[in-house]
Amino acid sequence: MAKVTPKIQAGFMELLPAEQILFNKYKNIIKETFEEYGFAPQDTPTIENADVLFAQIGEDTKKEIYRFKKGDDDLGLRFDLTVPLARYVAMYSNSLTFPFRRYQIGKAYRGERPQKGRFREFYQADIDIVGNGSLSLVNDAEIAAVVNKIFEKLELGDFVIKISNRKILGGFLEEMNSGNKIDEILRVIDKLEKVGKETGKQMLIDLGLKNTEADKILEFVSIGGDSKKVFETLDKKGIKNELFNSGVKELLEVTEMANKFGVPEKNLQIDLSIARGLSYYTGTVYETILLNDRVKGSVCGGGRYDNLAENFSSQSFPGVGVSIGLTRLFSQLLESGMIKAKTATPAKVLVVPMVANSNYALEVAGKLRVMGVATELYTEDDKFKKKLVYANKIGVPFVAIIGEDEESKKKVALKNMATGEQVLIGVDGVAKLIL
Repeated sequence: MAKVTPKIQAGFMELLPAEQILFNKYKNIIKETFEEYGFAPQDTPTIENADVLFAQIGEDTKKEIYRFKKGDDDLGLRFDLTVPLARYVAMYSNSLTFPFRRYQIGKAYRGERPQKGRFREFYQADIDIVGNGSLSLVNDAEIAAVVNKIFEKLELGDFVIKISNRKILGGFLEEMNSGNKIDEILRVIDKLEKVGKETGKQMLIDLGLKNTEADKILEFVSIGGDSKKVFETLDKKGIKNELFNSGVKELLEVTEMANKFGVPEKNLQIDLSIARGLSYYTGTVYETILLNDRVKGSVCGGGRYDNLAENFSSQSFPGVGVSIGLTRLFSQLLESGMIKAKTATPAKVLVVPMVANSNYALEVAGKLRVMGVATELYTEDDKFKKKLVYANKIGVPFVAIIGEDEESKKKVALKNMATGEQVLIGVDGVAKLIL
C-alpha cells in the first residue's frame, strides 16, 4: 500500500508542543481577564445552517464560506463568532438575562487566499455585551477597559486602542451631500492604512467624488493630537449635522468613562480614520495596534451595533463587542521573534528513577500531583545521561532524582536545571520549593 505524504492545507496552523503551551498561556490570560470582568462563557457549534450564516453578510464573505451538504442539510463552517451570537440571542432571548455579557474563544473558517497573517482556520477571542431594546454607553467604555487590561497582561510592549464613532464620519459625509455612499466611502477609509492616501484618494474618486471632496475627506480623517485637541478641532468646524454631533457627544462620553475605568490616556487615542469596514457598526468603533515595527495592523477590533439579530428577530438587540485575532497575533509574534517558546512540557518537575520499576518514584510523583505540582514521571529504562538530555529538551525546570540512597532516606535529589544546583530534600520540601 502506497504511503500518504503527511501534510496539511495552507492557511491552517499547527504548533509544536512548546509553541502550543505558549499559545495556551496567552489564550488563558485572555479567558481569565474576560471572566474577571464578569463575562459568561459561550460555545456555539462550528457548523451552522447555511441560511443562518448567509443572513448577515456581504457577497465577498459568502464566497469565503466553507459550504457543504450532508443529506438534505445545507451547512457551512462559521466564518466568525458574531453571526452565531446573533442566532443564539434570537433563539434564547426569553431565557437570557440582559444585558447579556458573553465571551467565546474558538475557531472560525474562511476560504480565502492564505498569506502572511491570514489563515483559513483561526482562533478568535470575542466579548460582547448585548442589550434588549437599549444599551448604555458605559458598556462601550468598559469594552475598552477590558482590551486595555488584556494587553497589559500579555506584556507585548506598548500598544494603543484607537477609537472613533462612525456617526461622526457619517454625519460629516451627509454634510458634504455624500450620504448616499456612506458605506462605500467608509470601506475605502478603512483601507487607508494598507493602500496609502494616494491610492485611497483615487478609490474615492472612482466612487464618483470630486477631487476636492476626496481631499476634504482625507483631511478630515487625518485630524490628530490628544483627545482635547481633537474635540476642539471638531468643534471649530461648526458642523450642525445631528448625526455628526451625536457621534461627537458619544465619543466624548466613552473616552471620559474609559479613563475613569483605568485606561491611561496614552493607551487610548482618537483616530477618525477608524471606520471598520462592516456596515453593521453604527457607533463606537475600536482597533488595537502594537506600537512596534514587527507586528503590523490591527490585532483587536470591534464596535457598537444597533441591532445584532435583525435578520433573526423583530426584537431590538443593540450590542457592543470586540474580537482579538489570536492566531494572527500569535503567528506574527513568533515570526518576528518578539516571543520565544521555551518549554515543551507543562510539568514543573520530572521524577527520574535510577532504579527500574521504582515504587517509591511512583509514590513521589503521586504525592507531588496531590500537592498541586505538575509532575512528569520518566518511565523508560535508559542511562542517566539520556534522562537528563530529555529533561533539557523539554525544558522542565526541576528534576527529582531517585536512586537507592534517596529511596532509603525517603527523599529526592532535586536538581535545578537552570542553575545546576542540587539538594537532598523531602517530598513536602519539593512542593514548597517549586510552588
